[in-house]
Amino acid sequence: MTKGDDWALVIPLANEEGEFAPFIAALRSTLDRLGSGTVYLVVDKVSKDRTLELSQELAAQDKRFKAIWAPENRNVVDAYLRGYREAYGNGHAIIIEMDAGLSHDPRAIPMFLRVLNEGNECAFGSRFINGGSITESNLRRTVLSKVGTILSNVLLGTRMYDTTSGYQGFHRVIVGRFLSYPLLSKAHFYQTELRYLLRRSRFAEIPIHYKAPSPRVSQRAIGDSIRVLMHYFKLRLLFRAPHL
Repeated sequence: MTKGDDWALVIPLANEEGEFAPFIAALRSTLDRLGSGTVYLVVDKVSKDRTLELSQELAAQDKRFKAIWAPENRNVVDAYLRGYREAYGNGHAIIIEMDAGLSHDPRAIPMFLRVLNEGNECAFGSRFINGGSITESNLRRTVLSKVGTILSNVLLGTRMYDTTSGYQGFHRVIVGRFLSYPLLSKAHFYQTELRYLLRRSRFAEIPIHYKAPSPRVSQRAIGDSIRVLMHYFKLRLLFRAPHL
């Protein structure tokens, strides 16, 4: 198991005031059991409630938490990458990404750490393998997730059960690679883009329980997904498929 302050969590937050307290309580319980970990809470101008203030108050009270104000962010991918840059710059050996609001269960963190300490470079959360699940989601959102995985496997040659989950962890060397790569996605297809680029790495899929926070998936996000998917598919047809 990773010791001391060698591992970190990256968590973008926006308009999480209502769920902030129960989420942090669950996260603290896991951190207490592990006896280690640093949490980077990334907030940007999309958030209109007291999420930033609550994050800053928490950071002042509990040194395991770092509040990152990122007004320069242009999209959700910028929020994830800003958190990764903070954690990478502070030298953490393992960095795990998760969503706030209890859509991702903090109790899965020890499993990510275990898998990443057993010779894997990447650990990807999966809702569609034995032991995984989706709750409080509508059919459209679930179908989009499954179709995205199928298209990735067919068009891009990935071999995963779930390519659209945002619960994932990496060794430091992997984070360094994708931080220096010009990622194309500006929305949630970024998760699939990372898995595609890292398809040759040593990875394992981990069963996770996902609670969908909202049934809405924007048309812009869907359009971004199609654009990036077809870009990499065309490169694959030309035998120029990139990888990290």
